[in-house]
Amino acid sequence: MTMASLSGRKTITSSGTIEPLGTGSVHGLLYIKALAANTGIMEIGSSGTAASSGYQLSAKEELLLYNVEDLWDIWVDSTVNGEGVCWIRLRAR
Repeated sequence: MTMASLSGRKTITSSGTIEPLGTGSVHGLLYIKALAANTGIMEIGSSGTAASSGYQLSAKEELLLYNVEDLWDIWVDSTVNGEGVCWIRLRAR
């Protein structure tokens, strides 16, 4: 079994506007980490997540999600303009 990894970043230009994490497929584990330079809170959730109702991450905090199918299933918002998260997926081929 080999592992394929893919990583990226998502920056929210305008706080209060939820955006999908990305466009690729995951089919496995997904790690999401709030960027170290963030001063506000990142909100992680589904497409209906409002700015203050998602799973909250402060700077450097992480979230591990199991059985994620696609990056566009995960939505992100920030309480501060221009802040974001980085992410990495691991899956078996």
